[in-house]
Amino acid sequence: MRITARVFAILSSSALLAAQSPADDHNPLLRQYREGEALVYSMKGLNESWQYTIQAEGIVKRDAAGTYIEEYRWTHLVSDGQVFALSPESQAFRQQLSLDPNSTRAIPDLSKVDPKLIGPALDFMTFYSDLWLAIKTGHLAHPGDHFYLKYGTPSSWADGSRVLVGETSIDFDLTLQSVNPSDHMAVLLVRHVPPEKPQVPLAAGWMQTPVTDTPNNWVQFVKVPGKYLASVGQETFTVELKVSLTDGKILRGSLDNSVKTIARTCNDKALTQCDTPQSHKIIRKIEISLAH
Repeated sequence: MRITARVFAILSSSALLAAQSPADDHNPLLRQYREGEALVYSMKGLNESWQYTIQAEGIVKRDAAGTYIEEYRWTHLVSDGQVFALSPESQAFRQQLSLDPNSTRAIPDLSKVDPKLIGPALDFMTFYSDLWLAIKTGHLAHPGDHFYLKYGTPSSWADGSRVLVGETSIDFDLTLQSVNPSDHMAVLLVRHVPPEKPQVPLAAGWMQTPVTDTPNNWVQFVKVPGKYLASVGQETFTVELKVSLTDGKILRGSLDNSVKTIARTCNDKALTQCDTPQSHKIIRKIEISLAH
């Protein structure tokens, strides 16, 4: 699943920064936690043809190591205009996130939740992981400050049975766009971009040709009855976060994910006996806002 791969890439990139010293108090993005504080976020999503709204209700706690965390439960899912009743397992699910620079969060176990909850939970984690990354670098203090993290190592969503290959390769491009004391808000832009030399496997010659203006950094190879469906292209991912200068809470966030691909149905596993390529564009748009 691409979303899982994306969050894994962010967490892996964050691990590259683990040896750095935690960001200091001069960091305008630094989160100031207060134990027991309640937070409620509204999320609105468009995932190709699927539209939904959902709510995340959280509270600030400390974990066993004394690190501040925000623990959320998910409620009020409306899918394509219809109220969707979450299963008891999904209602019991608690997602732990943190903007503490000393914290590291693992991808939660989503094996027992409703499939419709997986995308929102991982996209919510992406907002937190991107801001955590900006806080951890300590390089973004003034408007216009910029930091580029070369990562590139592919992350995979292949399951080995139906999806034989599924990989994306990205770098992180972070910019502190503004710091406005008058409205107590900073704006952070995080772009997930194709590396200069993506590290995804392109098995056939036709997959080497760029689909758009950068080298292809996204590939998927799926087994279908009697044939193989191969897709290749460019994935980009832009996250904008509006952050409180008072306490570092995320006030609003937007996420735009685009994958421009060509796909071919092939008779052979080597992907040399294929039909005419078909263009396809995957669009996902997610918004969150702090209700209170």
